Amino acid sequence: MAKTKVLIAVKTYPAISVKYDELVCTAGFLEDGTWIRIFPIQFRKKSFGEQYKKYDWIEIDLVKNTSDFRNESYRPVSYDTEIKILEHVDTKSNWLLRKEIVFKNKIYYDIDELIAEAKDRDTMTSLAVFKPTEIIDFTIEEVERDWDKKKLEKLKQERSSNLFAQEDEDLFEVVRKLPYKFSYILRDSKGKQSKMMIEDWEIGQLFWNCLARHEGSESKAVEDVKNKYLNDFAKTKDLHLFLGTSQLHHLTGRNPFMIIGTFHPKFEQQLRLF
Repeated sequence: MAKTKVLIAVKTYPAISVKYDELVCTAGFLEDGTWIRIFPIQFRKKSFGEQYKKYDWIEIDLVKNTSDFRNESYRPVSYDTEIKILEHVDTKSNWLLRKEIVFKNKIYYDIDELIAEAKDRDTMTSLAVFKPTEIIDFTIEEVERDWDKKKLEKLKQERSSNLFAQEDEDLFEVVRKLPYKFSYILRDSKGKQSKMMIEDWEIGQLFWNCLARHEGSESKAVEDVKNKYLNDFAKTKDLHLFLGTSQLHHLTGRNPFMIIGTFHPKFEQQLRLF
């Protein structure tokens, strides 16, 4: 079977699942610029050499995920499918090589147009590059601080009953749950205002890094996160958003999209003619 080459652009913050343990949803671009979603992947259980970064080109054996109706959804052929990292695409020349793939196909400016495509049975769009006209605000909301106890207990029981578990499997700890939900409030090209949650791995890691730097002060940590996303990305960068739907809410949610990544090169400097 021919392997699929994917430019990784999205890694969501890990979630836990009784069926699959700890999961990361990965999405990226094929060489022709079309989107693809890869799920499930137990990312932190992959060998170090297989733990890809954002904007790595990888090769992996994939098949259509028949349990997911969304067109872009694929899954690894098996649990232990090898992931081969080919090369990393850097940010030279103001993200030029990344832009060549990310901007290869349609960029959305109208959120209602995108939602209509998501609800259309023919298109069923579930991944997109979106350019907001304005970022109005960045919100921070407290959420449950711990994973569901029943799920954690079931995972623990399943691990302890696995006679073939390796030592590193026994020592594996579920990733810390984020105690906050971060969202952008934005406006599209037609003036419509939306609030969209940010589910990117990077925002979670940024919070933990800031928390460590401020020696456990959550108020200072979330303020740093807000400053990065509101005053840096939204005000000084050419911000585009990677949007994706959840399978659960794709057909039923009024706006099924959430922010699963940011794309933030600097603004291009236009040369003066005179």
